[in-house]
Amino acid sequence: MRAHDLAPLHRFTVGFDNVGRLLDTAARLDDAALSYPPYNIEKLGDDDYRVTMAVAGFSDDDLDITVHDNTLVISGRLAKPDAADEGRRYLHRGIATRAFERRFELADHIKVRGARLVNGLLHVELQREVPEEKKPRRIAISRGEPSRVLEHKTDDATAAGDQQAA
Repeated sequence: MRAHDLAPLHRFTVGFDNVGRLLDTAARLDDAALSYPPYNIEKLGDDDYRVTMAVAGFSDDDLDITVHDNTLVISGRLAKPDAADEGRRYLHRGIATRAFERRFELADHIKVRGARLVNGLLHVELQREVPEEKKPRRIAISRGEPSRVLEHKTDDATAAGDQQAA
């Protein structure tokens, strides 16, 4: 039996720790998907996150970012990969320009605020936006006397008048 280390899978989640989703994600992964392109996930504040991905050689037109069903998908594909290489002879080619697709499972209430491409790094800004009704709220405890139940007293004259009307 082979023991599985699930620690590397935590980097695919942003904003929550959900073992069920991690196991589903683990079933879809292979070793090649874990290495290209490299990325970081940063926690900038209590509710702010950033995914930074190294996408050297890709322009903003070559990249696509979508969110569907709490899954952030970042993909890249060069429009004309062979056109840039015409007439070039490489002694070593270490900058990969192959197509890629990265998927990140997002927790509930995580929203993508925007993305920017700076010096070959793609920065995707995320923010947790918890609705007001889902936020914890403090309930004040009163220190007064217990509430009393008031009973309705009927007036004898009113009760006699009601009986005659019936």
